Amino acid sequence: MSYLEKVLQPGEKILHRTTLTWVLYLPGVLLLVVAIVAFSLVSDMLPAQQRWAFVLLIVLGVPALFLIVRAWFERWITEIAVTNLRVILKRGFIRRHTIEMNMDKVESVDVDQSLIGRLFNYGDITVRGVGSGFEPLRMVDDPLRFRAQVSTR
Repeated sequence: MSYLEKVLQPGEKILHRTTLTWVLYLPGVLLLVVAIVAFSLVSDMLPAQQRWAFVLLIVLGVPALFLIVRAWFERWITEIAVTNLRVILKRGFIRRHTIEMNMDKVESVDVDQSLIGRLFNYGDITVRGVGSGFEPLRMVDDPLRFRAQVSTR
C-alpha cells in the first residue's frame, strides 16, 4: 500500500497522481549507449587489446547503471497527488519528507517549463498557499495537468 493510500481521510479521493518524469533516466541511458558504442569500436579496432575494451566498458558502464538505478529510485520514492481535500507530496525511503496543503489554503500553482520540458512534458511546480508554500517540485511529469487539477477545486 502506498503512502498516499495510507493517509487518505474518510471521503477523500485521489483525483490526480503523478511522479517525477521519465527524463531522469536519460543521462544514465545515454552514458550506457556511449559505453556500448565505445566498447564495440575499441574491441573491433584493437582485437589484441580487448582487455582494455572491457575496462572501458566497466569505467563507463558502472556509472551509467548507477545513474539509471538512482533515477528509478527517485521516481519510486516520490509520490505527488491531488485529492478532493488537499495536495500531498511524499519523498524519501528511510527518512520520509511529506508536505500536505489543504485545498482551501492553495492560492496559486506556478509551473515553470523549459523548452525541453515542454517537448518532453515535464516541469517544475510551486504550490503557493496562505502564509506558506511547497518547496518547488522539480521535474514533475505533466505539470499542466497537475495545475489544472488543483485550480479546478
